[in-house]
Amino acid sequence: MNKIRFTLQGLGAAIFILAITTLAPAQALRTWVSGVGDDANPCSRTAPCKTYAGAISKTARDGEISTLDPGGFGAVTITKSVTINGGGGGQGYGSILASLVNGIIINITDAADTRKSVRLDWLNINGASNGLDGIRLLAGNTLHVENTLIDGFAGDGIEAAFSAAATTVISVNKTTIRNCAGSGIRTSAFSGGSIRLNVNNVQITKCGIGVDQVNGTIGNIHDSMISSNTTGVQTNESTAGSLVNIDSTTISNNTGTGVNVVGGSRARIARCNILQNGTSLSPAANVDSGGNNSIVGNTTNTAPGGTPFPQN
Repeated sequence: MNKIRFTLQGLGAAIFILAITTLAPAQALRTWVSGVGDDANPCSRTAPCKTYAGAISKTARDGEISTLDPGGFGAVTITKSVTINGGGGGQGYGSILASLVNGIIINITDAADTRKSVRLDWLNINGASNGLDGIRLLAGNTLHVENTLIDGFAGDGIEAAFSAAATTVISVNKTTIRNCAGSGIRTSAFSGGSIRLNVNNVQITKCGIGVDQVNGTIGNIHDSMISSNTTGVQTNESTAGSLVNIDSTTISNNTGTGVNVVGGSRARIARCNILQNGTSLSPAANVDSGGNNSIVGNTTNTAPGGTPFPQN
């Protein structure tokens, strides 16, 4: 009798677990949002969700949220590796209105998430002049931002502000950042950590500082336009050295300094146009040159005074 009772109890527990598993929402590698969707839907292509926040809970780790048509899809917090694709290619343009909030927060701390990687593509992130940050990275290994417009934030367009040491790569490609009271892009690694920043084909205008590397950042800026800010590019490390490499880039019409180097940092420039700024380079002794730069029309024209490096 005891044996039968034990067997029945085990069978009952198994049925209960199966029932709970069946009721738990399934997560898909690809989910969908639409301007006419509903977050009560399963986020399939034929029954899409309404917001990115609604879709992300139904998207599996390393999966992708796709946008079916233009619409406003709301601010979102990302805690796992995921791609958010705003459409492009004729599908749509994913809009996030972020009045008084951050547009996107990324905070991936799950040890089981080995990639800790986020890709944001074809998004329009609008801060309505009072949003906090467009994209705020708190924890994660990799962030890719492509084909995106970030506009109108009281803080920064993209900010990486860590509270623990980490090695992180941030890549910003084919993106426009404008009208941010803080910086267009601001990076600050925690003590003992490092950030590798890659900026390619990016326009940053009407911000406080175009690109601001505060601590522990090695940055590369290529084929970009950084114009009409207070400061164009700043690299700042009080002790031992952030570094920024800038090539084939126009830094112009910034009211303060085009390239500002603080503390133990270093800047390297090659094939750049540094035009109509308050001061071209400061201090010039901390700027190394590969030659072929045009430095003209600044209120104070200072030539690179650091070590020249060979051209190939």
